[in-house]
Amino acid sequence: MDKKHADTLLVEIAWEVCNQVGGIYTVIRSKVPSMIEKWDENYCLIGPYVHSRMPAEFEPVENEEDPFYQAAKQLRSFGYEVHYGYWLVSGKPRVVLLNPFSIYNKLNEVKYILWEHHGISSPEGDDLINQVIAFGHLVKLYFAELTLVTEKKIVGHFHEWMAGTAIPAIRRDNLQATTVFTTHATLLGRYLAMNDAHFYDHLPFYDWEKEAVNFNIETSVKIERAAAHGAHVFTTVSEVTARECASLLGRNPDLILPNGLNIERFTALHEFQNLHKEYKEKIHQFIMGHFFHSYSFDLDKTLYFFTSGRYEYKNKGFDLTLEALARLNWRMRQENMDMTVVMFFITKQPYHSINPSVLQSRAVMEEVRQDCKAIEKQVGERLFNEAAASGDIAMPNLNNFVDEYWRLRLRRTLQSWKSNHLPFVVTHNLVHDQYDDILSFLRTANLVNNWYDRVKIVYHPDFISPTNPLFGMEYGQFVRGCHLGIFPSYYEPWGYTPLESIASGVPAVTSDLSGFGDYILSNIPQHEEKGLYVVNRRYKSFDEAANQLTDQLYSFVKFARRERITQRNLVESSSETFDWKNLSVYYERAYDLALNYL
Repeated sequence: MDKKHADTLLVEIAWEVCNQVGGIYTVIRSKVPSMIEKWDENYCLIGPYVHSRMPAEFEPVENEEDPFYQAAKQLRSFGYEVHYGYWLVSGKPRVVLLNPFSIYNKLNEVKYILWEHHGISSPEGDDLINQVIAFGHLVKLYFAELTLVTEKKIVGHFHEWMAGTAIPAIRRDNLQATTVFTTHATLLGRYLAMNDAHFYDHLPFYDWEKEAVNFNIETSVKIERAAAHGAHVFTTVSEVTARECASLLGRNPDLILPNGLNIERFTALHEFQNLHKEYKEKIHQFIMGHFFHSYSFDLDKTLYFFTSGRYEYKNKGFDLTLEALARLNWRMRQENMDMTVVMFFITKQPYHSINPSVLQSRAVMEEVRQDCKAIEKQVGERLFNEAAASGDIAMPNLNNFVDEYWRLRLRRTLQSWKSNHLPFVVTHNLVHDQYDDILSFLRTANLVNNWYDRVKIVYHPDFISPTNPLFGMEYGQFVRGCHLGIFPSYYEPWGYTPLESIASGVPAVTSDLSGFGDYILSNIPQHEEKGLYVVNRRYKSFDEAANQLTDQLYSFVKFARRERITQRNLVESSSETFDWKNLSVYYERAYDLALNYL
């Protein structure tokens, strides 16, 4: 360990430490091994103790020699609930968890101090705001104790507004610690992008305070601005978001910290092509159960496309993806192509239940499978006996080897399975079916799984997991079984979904309005040849972007199998660029800059 790392304590604070809520959890968790490699015992994370699932992620320990433990123990002696131990993830880092509810008896006083010292008022009855403010105060108290038990320099790295309330307090109390604040997406920017079709054009002209009041997020936005202005070093994840920060937070970021992944977790070496084939076969099983009761198509000439992420119809580019798919379908039909594209929309939406007809079709297909296996076994045994005993070398009639019972049973099962109705577009019964934007587009465009459509749609409004009765696999396995990920986001400060896709050896489409896409354009030459497609949305109209995406999808559909295999090899090897071992250097620069203030 070099002198900088030996003489400094690094504390990383995030609401999603041991608390999986969204993308920040992936950032923090995947980065841990590279941080431990550099900082070892001088690295610790702080998060909130806010749910009952903590024991599954956290192992409590005691270590009287550790200054992180000493500060936690001292804070606990004041009557606050403080936990110290290990986060049970790769790298097993030290972690301190603070229960915000343990200071609720002083919450009004804490909220008054926030208003008195920093001009941030907070509403009554907002549970999340209350928890965030209480957590921030405990973090400030923890830093105060940590400065008393160590002579080492202290760097506090805070992620997002929910961890940010401690920053202005640390600065005001002049604690001997330096602070770094990273916003992964401005809160106000996300709201504005969802509601303004010309968000990027209007960005320099927004009145941030007026808009924050308009969306009823004034307290959260003021906390974010206070953290951005109060931190010694202010950072964000991409150049795209940096422009947003300058306009909406009033400060230009000092550095850009691009996000990475622990690529080693995804590495399959020479096996990744075999894994693609294995998991593609599992998707085949779903497709047969979902479509083949109505009509069939050649699975050897079928490509699986997918998109996934938070349900933000415009921000995530679902609208652009659907428009491009409709145009692709028309083009493939016009050219009478014999290929089929099945597009999966994997996102979370409220639903009552899985559609019973979808479940029944899959169950009956499994019964067909079992009947066929029984017939196969019977025919195989009888064929062998006949071949061994007969003096005739001619191929016998296999129908003679099947009992009448199995013939009738298979026929009845097939009759009960076959149907005249179209395969369902959505696999679940949605709570707000009639208002769903994806379904509204598909119905208007008549892209509803007609037999003649070359593009089929499966809208799955839930996560994919091994317990899922429709797929029965991990999300990562599903990704590996697909051919292309489509993520042409309108608002995406970074974009983990396409990054996870390429890490699994699956080509992906992103956009120049996502941090990930912007990084590709700036750092990876000949990216399309490597399976990294970028849709130009910043200076293009929706129609132009839709045409470009359609062209990209059409070109991909026309690839020969060997070309797709070659591209999977290229995309898998290019994912090394985004390993934290390479990208953590940006974080080190931020910490070096912060240490200049001590």
